[in-house]
Amino acid sequence: MTTDRGDDPHVRQTLGAYVLDALDARESGQVARHLQRCEVCAAAYVEVVDAVSLLALLDVDDLLE
Repeated sequence: MTTDRGDDPHVRQTLGAYVLDALDARESGQVARHLQRCEVCAAAYVEVVDAVSLLALLDVDDLLE
């Protein structure tokens, strides 16, 4: 894994959709391949996964406070 993205664009803008499984198969594959090669996006992926996991712990009352 390197920080050099080469010809691939970074995928940070699509990480939320990727984590929520909201991308089609082609887009999901592109993101997965990019994450294997890009340390910057892989680190951002971990942050998005953590945020989604924490949001899942909230209930409606927590959001209304």
